Amino acid sequence: MEKLAVIALGGNALSRGNEAGTIEQQEKNTENTMVHLVGLIEKGFNLVITHGNGPQVGNILLRNEAGFTQYKIPKMPLDICVADSQGGIGYMIEKELRNTLKEKGMNKNVISIITQVIVDKKDPAFQNPTKPVGAFYTKEEADELAEANKWIFKEDPRKRGWRRVVASPKPVDVLNKELIKRLACEGNIVIAAGGGGIPIYMDNGRIEPIEAVIDKDLASSLLASEIDADAFFILTDVPKACIHFNKPDQISLDVLTLAESKKYYEQGEFAAGSMGPKILAAIEFVEHGGKESIITEATQLNESDCGTRIISN
Repeated sequence: MEKLAVIALGGNALSRGNEAGTIEQQEKNTENTMVHLVGLIEKGFNLVITHGNGPQVGNILLRNEAGFTQYKIPKMPLDICVADSQGGIGYMIEKELRNTLKEKGMNKNVISIITQVIVDKKDPAFQNPTKPVGAFYTKEEADELAEANKWIFKEDPRKRGWRRVVASPKPVDVLNKELIKRLACEGNIVIAAGGGGIPIYMDNGRIEPIEAVIDKDLASSLLASEIDADAFFILTDVPKACIHFNKPDQISLDVLTLAESKKYYEQGEFAAGSMGPKILAAIEFVEHGGKESIITEATQLNESDCGTRIISN
């Protein structure tokens, strides 16, 4: 019997920090990741693929600024920039996945869905924006942009300059979730909820955009729950999650119950900017009825004991 899995691709699956981010580099990274995803299909999984968009949407915002400064091209709001990134990245994943499937002699449709995700306009995150987006600026430049655009800026902790920050609210619902589930269960590979989805809220039944960035792993976890996925894979750049990370007594984690996962999370064992959101997303999926969440790197996907697995008990 076929199973359903949601695969959340980390940023390194597409663009890596030590690279310029050229299209050739991104396509090669994507191709290398797709090879390992095909192994899950061979194991009987139908797939929904989600992905990050940090570097890509950052570049789109830079083009926004450059185009306006030099040519007075109107700037596009953040929701349009996220939609742009979903289209571009979805196309890239689809192309490389189709090529990989052909090489393996497999016949599958692959479709990308521009995905809107509902958030609560009253989410406390809007009172304390923390998610950096776009370029680094001097304090003077940041002050000027803040006044002109009503943006909020914060100084980078590594003293690289000042960056715009936006809210990162909790995802509430994924639009078209029923369609995503139906397409995937029919054997199509669906790419959805890119970059955490385009943040929207409902106003008297109308869809309205809102300036925010949704955590990709939390949105992916919500989608996995809403479509009744059997497994939720979070791909990152390490084979397993660890406690006492980067310390002499570092321990790799194989299988964790919900209780153990929550204990380590509450003890601050997982960094807020890296493994923390992944552990939280994995916990939420299992809490809402999922069988297991697996955190690992793409090259380990087809190992029988791959990654850190979070189960109910």
